[in-house]
Amino acid sequence: MIIKNGIAVSPGIAVGDALVIGTEDFRIPQRFIPRRIVDQELERLHQALKNVSAEILENERLANEAIGLQYGAIFAAHLQMAQDPKLISEVELLIRDRCYSPEFASSRTLRKYARQFQALGNAYFAERAADIYDLEKRILRHLLGEQRESLAELTQPVIVLAHNLTPSETAGLKKDVVLGFVTEVGGRTSHTAILAAALEIPAIVGIGPFIADISGGDTVVVDGTSGEFIIDPDDDTLLRINEVRQKYKSVSDRRSQFRDLVSETKDGQRIFLMGNIEFPQEAEQCEQKGADGIGLYRTEFLYLGRDTIPTEEDHFNSYREVIEAFPNQPITIRTLDLGADKIPGWIRRQYSDDSNPALGLRSIRMSLHDMDMFKTQLRAVLRASVGAQVGIMFPLVSSLLEFRQARLIVREVMEDLEELNIPFNADISLGIMVEVPATVIMAKEFAREVDFFSIGTNDLIQYTLAADRSDPQVAKWHNAADPAIIRMIAMVIEAAKNENIPVSVCGQMSSDPKCVPLLIGMGIRQISVSPHAIPEIKEVIRHLTMEKAEAMAKYVKSQELARDIESYLNRELRKLVPDNSQ
Repeated sequence: MIIKNGIAVSPGIAVGDALVIGTEDFRIPQRFIPRRIVDQELERLHQALKNVSAEILENERLANEAIGLQYGAIFAAHLQMAQDPKLISEVELLIRDRCYSPEFASSRTLRKYARQFQALGNAYFAERAADIYDLEKRILRHLLGEQRESLAELTQPVIVLAHNLTPSETAGLKKDVVLGFVTEVGGRTSHTAILAAALEIPAIVGIGPFIADISGGDTVVVDGTSGEFIIDPDDDTLLRINEVRQKYKSVSDRRSQFRDLVSETKDGQRIFLMGNIEFPQEAEQCEQKGADGIGLYRTEFLYLGRDTIPTEEDHFNSYREVIEAFPNQPITIRTLDLGADKIPGWIRRQYSDDSNPALGLRSIRMSLHDMDMFKTQLRAVLRASVGAQVGIMFPLVSSLLEFRQARLIVREVMEDLEELNIPFNADISLGIMVEVPATVIMAKEFAREVDFFSIGTNDLIQYTLAADRSDPQVAKWHNAADPAIIRMIAMVIEAAKNENIPVSVCGQMSSDPKCVPLLIGMGIRQISVSPHAIPEIKEVIRHLTMEKAEAMAKYVKSQELARDIESYLNRELRKLVPDNSQ
């Protein structure tokens, strides 16, 4: 038995037979061709590219129908690469001038670009290299006539194990036969991880080398909740896993009954439980799980996975889709939060590659830097919000001047729309994400000017404790239970209370069931969580009393060490919900 741990990207537990997919390195039979057949080989290349384009278009259609337009956009980006005149001309040049075979010319050109992405030294662009390798595989498959069994055509239940799965392969997975998957590489920002979560298939990525340790047909266990991967489990482990699976199913069934129940404590304190979403289609998931609205709609995916800036209509249609899922409930749309490891290639050229991305031109700073892009998004939000309860939230605001500038631009956009007789919501609320210590220190001043606060604990922890939230080597220092973080949250709550404005928490801390009673005891009345966490968090809330929550908050505020706070919160959660699945 071998146990490995990776990055859990889609919750759930699966046990089944392994289907091992190798790295699929194609054997190119010849590197050079006679000059006399160059034209013939160019024609073969163009036919392969034509077939690849048709294949990608079909993948895009299937993804659009199965999981939504935003996911299909991943394949639209692939299609642009396959039809890129510059890329094709580079391949053609190698065939004409050097007499390379189409296979060798294609592979050499695409791998050059993939290596350039990987050399940029950040996780987001390393993941984009996977998209280029996906295109290489497609082209070689059509040129050579070699292909492995399509994962979309599987008929027997399996757990797919691979060095990596391309977005096209992931989108073709069927839940009834693919019980789960594990990859050696990958991260939370990869398209593969995003699609796995959307498909709700248990998945782990970035687990490190393991393919050599396993054979097809071996029994494996995938825990997409904890990130644990077990190869060839012994009888005792299988018994334990089956018990965990039964408990997981029982708990899931029990929590599904909370869908139509109000999110409130046992003694009647209303807690508004909202959803965090990345794509418009996730709004429907939140509605089905009983959310009270959308507390955080991240809009970055409109910009990622494509080579052109999204139009105003792209924005408008996405926002209306979410509003239609929650027509009578609040929706908070966060403006562009690009930066750090989330910068598309068509934007990156404007910015220095030498700066520290976490401390560079990102989020609200980028929006204020590119006024046309910012105004396009604001116009769409204002138009879409007519007749709806929509708020605009600005990310990573660190000074009053930034908020005032953003607010002024909103008013300018309103004036432009008014002049054109275009309807918009003139009473839209404007708030900020509290994500940096500077904003916490100035919370009293901010509270006098903003309509609401939303505490983004992920970045707040990162910037306060100097621990990169994506670096596993410093993960133990990135801790929501740190006393410094607790005190900062208390400062923001107090400032909001004094000015009678709402404050919510929308970071990972709010999706952590052990932290929810603490947040409620500190005065939080609105939390926003990942869609899959809604049932569990609602259950915790409905088991809680305000007396208990306030007692927990009082105790935590007296503690000096994160480990003591974390241990205490875990103990109290077990008392509160004894059979909690955690």
